[in-house]
Amino acid sequence: MAQITIGKTGIRVEQNGFGALPIQRIPTDEAVALLKKAYHGGIDFYDSARGYTDSEEKLGKAFGGRWDKLIIATKTPAGRAEQFWDDLETSLGLLKTDHIDIYQVHNPSFCPKPGDPSGLYDAMVQAKQQGKIRFIGITNHRLNIAGEAVESGLYDTLQFPLSYLSAEKDLALAAACKEKGMGFIAMKALSGGLITNSAAACAWMARFENVIPIWGIQRERELDEFISYITNPPALTEEMLSGIERERQDLQGNFCRGCGYCMPCPQGIVIHMCARASRLLRRAPLEMLLSAQGKEMMKKVEDCIHCGQCAAKWPYGLDPPALLQKNHQDYEEVLAGKPL
Repeated sequence: MAQITIGKTGIRVEQNGFGALPIQRIPTDEAVALLKKAYHGGIDFYDSARGYTDSEEKLGKAFGGRWDKLIIATKTPAGRAEQFWDDLETSLGLLKTDHIDIYQVHNPSFCPKPGDPSGLYDAMVQAKQQGKIRFIGITNHRLNIAGEAVESGLYDTLQFPLSYLSAEKDLALAAACKEKGMGFIAMKALSGGLITNSAAACAWMARFENVIPIWGIQRERELDEFISYITNPPALTEEMLSGIERERQDLQGNFCRGCGYCMPCPQGIVIHMCARASRLLRRAPLEMLLSAQGKEMMKKVEDCIHCGQCAAKWPYGLDPPALLQKNHQDYEEVLAGKPL
């Protein structure tokens, strides 16, 4: 990869960020060792969130007192200014720092603006004036809200899903950010696990000079892959481009990204796994879904009562019950020995 500038922030980092959501799933000592290895391997941008359970705490244990050499971005799910201040102080304490480089409103259902009833944007400006944050960011999974944030000119960065499976309207959003001088932090760069060729994903992403992908890293072997791309950046070959086009034809469109915002389900259905089971069966080890636990998880789809709760929270305008039904049908056919 290469050094990039994150829009008008002027922050220069390695174009290969560390997404710290997955480290909440591993023990603290393993997480701290992984983070330190990432730092020594050349990764200098770390993204977390107040909502990622103990992710910020693990980052603080790894890097507390040394943030001057790194960039930290984190997020608040606050809906109002009062919660914003509580979240900010908690994040500062856990990360063991006196300021956060990029503080982001985490997937709000509206675009916070000066003077609105939530007080969120005004609180961000006040925190910036106090030196507690350097730049104001926003994350979203809804194209309309992300587009509104870009057009508003109020935000320094946007975090939004981007991968080589993204639709043209999503690619246009990245281009709009570049035009506005806005940094683009790319989540879901492996499309929730549907993309398994990390070299192709990295090579494709490197074409965007204003985009920093944050790779969700949980295992050392995953980290080793991305560290290797720093010193030996993968080239976007004709073979890679052909493979990307095949995958776009096969996988692009109405699919679950695995973000989990539809959860929890009142019927206990693991929606963000079950709604993409057929695609995962094509790409992930079968044992993961065809184990006794996987079969039990998929059988819960039969309990869907079409209550509409997941659809109301789903950020991509899809029909979760229909996706669940289709994936359950595909799953049953695999169990019966039929090819997908």
